[in-house]
Amino acid sequence: MLGALSHTRVLRLAGLFTWVMVGLPLVYSQIENLHNRSGLGGWAVLLFGAYLAFGTAYYWLTRELRSDSHTTWLDRGLLMLLTVAALGVSFLSASGLGSILMMVAAGVIPWLLSVRVGVLWLLVSQLAVAPVYYLLLRFPLFEAVMQSLLYGGFSMFIFVTSLVARQQTDAREEQRRLNAELRATRVLLAESARINERTRISRELHDLLGHHLTALSLNLEVAGHITEGQAQEHVHQAHTLAKLLLTDVREAVSQLRDSGAIDLAAALRPLAEQVPSLDIHLDVPSPLDVEDPERAHVLLRCTQEIITNAVRHAGARNLWIRVHRGEGQVVVDAHDDGQGSDGLTIGNGLRGMRERLQQCGGQLQIDTRPGEGFRLRAAVPVSGLAVLSPIPEGVR
Repeated sequence: MLGALSHTRVLRLAGLFTWVMVGLPLVYSQIENLHNRSGLGGWAVLLFGAYLAFGTAYYWLTRELRSDSHTTWLDRGLLMLLTVAALGVSFLSASGLGSILMMVAAGVIPWLLSVRVGVLWLLVSQLAVAPVYYLLLRFPLFEAVMQSLLYGGFSMFIFVTSLVARQQTDAREEQRRLNAELRATRVLLAESARINERTRISRELHDLLGHHLTALSLNLEVAGHITEGQAQEHVHQAHTLAKLLLTDVREAVSQLRDSGAIDLAAALRPLAEQVPSLDIHLDVPSPLDVEDPERAHVLLRCTQEIITNAVRHAGARNLWIRVHRGEGQVVVDAHDDGQGSDGLTIGNGLRGMRERLQQCGGQLQIDTRPGEGFRLRAAVPVSGLAVLSPIPEGVR
């Protein structure tokens, strides 16, 4: 049954199970107090309040485990509540149960904090339970510290295990993203190969058949002037057929050229499929033909960079991408619901995107504000492939 669950879901269920098990001795101890004192005191209410607060915070934090780059201040506040609630359980119950809850919290810390800060948080929180062993349970000072460090060692093991799980999740998400880019690139290459083959065939038809038929038509025209009678009539018929054949070749070449556009929509759709931790809302008409393969490749790479930035840097959960034609351009409009920023820092990705667009005569517009996400507009002018040299006027 566990094989059907992701490792993050297994970690969550294991933590909740441990939390429930910790509640059993708490309930038992309070039942004993109820028999001995004929009632529950105010400390019991605070104790179970802290216990329930820990479970609620843990349940919320583990609803969707993500890497620390997407951590919000609410998540960090809930981690603080998690730690304080665990300490409260230990102090109010005069037991080491809070140290066990700290071990549960250790499985969450790698998803919310960096490794250095997480280790420091882990050690300080475990040592904070030492006064319980020393003051309430009457352990000698050395034994109290050693008891806290013992639980700290267990917590560190859980911390490292969860850290490995997070790294595996990040690697799997990166692999999925790269696979989506690979599928999109494969579609674009297939489209480019199809266009190249059509271009090659059209050139062969134009250069070989076109020129040979031109020479044939000229010779038949000359033959028509030097022949007489019935032979001349057949020569004129052959000349007419040669001209019709030239017209058919010209039309076939034009059709091959006109059908040599890349369907950009087919190349972009694989990018929006199964992107981890991000819902992509892609709006693109089908088909969306782009005549120049180089421009189609630029638009594909720009879309890839937009998705990568939304996943890695923006902390977004939704990304809206609209691709359309307008005013002689193919335009990519994108915006997300990420955190945004005060100022825009141009990294290698955005710099490369701008350079690609400028090489094709395109433009890049970027807008971002704190709490309003990231907006981007990339536009590339529509450009057709170079046309073939025309068939001489005299043979049309």
